[in-house]
Amino acid sequence: MIVCLCHRVSDRDIRRAVADGTRNFEVLQDETRVASACGACHDCAREVFDEAVAQHAPVPVQLMEPLAQTRRMIQLARVAA
Repeated sequence: MIVCLCHRVSDRDIRRAVADGTRNFEVLQDETRVASACGACHDCAREVFDEAVAQHAPVPVQLMEPLAQTRRMIQLARVAA
């Protein structure tokens, strides 16, 4: 099902991102652009994301924020290049 019409992000895209290690909703937004335009899909996207995270082994909280920061730095480096 398409969750975000603005950027054509599906529930599968969200679940795939979580399976690949995304555990922070803001990072998911950066990676997929879900819920970053009109915002109408935010609640649905968040629900799909939370369910997908709950199905995967938990990542210790101490690791989540540094991973998010590292991913943002990598994305900024890609944009700058």
